[in-house]
Amino acid sequence: MPTSDTPSEWLRGVLELCVLRVMAAGPTYGYAIAADLAAAGFGDIKGGTLYPLLARLEKNALVSVEWRTGEGGPGRKYFTLTAAGRDQLHAGLAQWHVFSTRVTDHLSPTSATPAPAPTGPQTSSRSTA
Repeated sequence: MPTSDTPSEWLRGVLELCVLRVMAAGPTYGYAIAADLAAAGFGDIKGGTLYPLLARLEKNALVSVEWRTGEGGPGRKYFTLTAAGRDQLHAGLAQWHVFSTRVTDHLSPTSATPAPAPTGPQTSSRSTA
């Protein structure tokens, strides 16, 4: 799914937001969405991952769907963000910026260094009363 330097769990957590972001540019179809994500460095997003996500977006009325005839080939299913989809994108972007800043701050070398793991038998300092 993602490039070899990106854990797939990370991408699964943000893939919907990334797909919505691709669709913000205008109507598009599945293969083009996958190509845009690959060009952005997310690696090869398989159809078995992308198309169920697109179906969920459609079911949740975040995108509308239109079949268009293909030029010299089969028709394509185009996806367009709805007003609810744009709202979801904007809310998700705001949440992502807060979350990613929090993670970056926490992981930065200047954040408090965690205490070393205990070695040997430990007694609880917690009161049992």
